[in-house]
This record gives sequence, C-alpha cells and structure tokens, in this order.
Amino acid sequence: MLNSLLASLPFMDATRAEMLVGAFWPMLKAGILVSVPLAVASFIIGMAIAVAVALLRISPVRTRTHRILLRLCKAYISIIRGTPMLVQICVVFYGLPAIGIYINPIPAAIIGFSLNVGAYGSETVRAAILSVPKGQWEAGYSIGMTHIQTFRRIIAPQAFRVAVPPLSNSFIALFKDTSLASFVTVTEMFRVAQQHGNARYDMLPVYIQAGLMYWCFCWVLFWAQARLEKHFSRHTVKTS
Repeated sequence: MLNSLLASLPFMDATRAEMLVGAFWPMLKAGILVSVPLAVASFIIGMAIAVAVALLRISPVRTRTHRILLRLCKAYISIIRGTPMLVQICVVFYGLPAIGIYINPIPAAIIGFSLNVGAYGSETVRAAILSVPKGQWEAGYSIGMTHIQTFRRIIAPQAFRVAVPPLSNSFIALFKDTSLASFVTVTEMFRVAQQHGNARYDMLPVYIQAGLMYWCFCWVLFWAQARLEKHFSRHTVKTS
C-alpha cells in the first residue's frame, strides 16, 4: 500500500517507491546507531577541548609555558576556523597514513569533528565566562574561596546558562555535519542513502528522503533545545 501511495506522487514510479521504502529502515538504523552516537561522542570530546582552551585563554599569563600554550591554542583555533571541516577529516583519515599513522574510519571522524567543535566551542565558552561580571569573582574571593572554587561554584553555573543556546545550535549543526563522515567510509545515514541510490542509478529521490530524515532528527533536537532553554530561563528567574 505504501509503495502504491508513493508511486502516485509526482516524479515517482513503482521502482522509485520500492527503492525509498527499502532504504528507509537501513537509513533510520544508521541514523540512530551511527550518526547520533558519532555526534554525541564528538561533541563531548570537543567540549572538553573547548573548556580547556577557553580556560587557558582567560587565565592570567604568568609563565613562559603558559605563553607558549596560549600561542598554540590561538594557532589551533585559527587553523580550524579557517579550513573546511571536510578537509580536516580527510587529513586525519587519508593524510596521516603518509607519516605512518593509520586510524579507523569512525575514530578518524570523531577526531576531526572533535577538533572542529573544540575550536568553535572554545570561543563560545570563553565569551560566556567573560559575560559573568567581575564582581562575581570578587564575591567568591571575599568569602575565602580559591580561584578554582570560585569558578566551579559561582562562575561556571552562570556561564553555562549563557552558553546553552549557542552550544545547542552547535550540536544540531554537528549532527548534520556527520554526513561528511561518509567521505571517510563511515556507514552513517547519508552513506546508506548513497548506497541505495547508486544501486539503482537514481540519486534524487533517496537524497530528498535523506534530507527529510535529517530534518526529522533535527526537529527532535530543536524540541529538546527549546525545553532546555526554557528550563534554564525558569531557573534564572527564580534565582534572580
């Protein structure tokens, strides 16, 4: 019945309808089992990098080692922000073997995505921390807290609320960008679509289907983002 319904649509026929129905479950499975975990793992690792880089950049420079690390961080951010993500992933997977470093497709994709998230996320985290008034630091020091205690108990919770919206958008963008992992042979949702399209030499219908499925996944993420922002907004109002 579903095949007949699809075949009745414009630019569709029985062959295309059969292809789309056959591709749906493999694409959904790849999205749930590969694309989502790939995005989550990359985002977690990337945020760890982002926080470390942001803290290094906002901390007072007291030693030569800190100064060197600061320059390296700035170079890292400049390189990542100035080059396409696809190039970064391909360098990790296809380029590193030239110097004897071989990485499997999924770890290579995670490394590429994480480095990208870390560079962009560090700027978001740094801006969120700097948005907290300096008086909050002084208030922590005045009651005997150390620098780390002040950051963890006073600054970080306030900065986190500020960073939630842009970081949520970054995660949604990252989920869509997992389609780039298909270029390093990761069988995620878009690569499954490519495989079904190549089998029938008919790419347009299955690409449209892939786009709709990405949109459905992102709609769930949009909903979760709205709920998260609403939660923190309510919490901010209660505590202010």
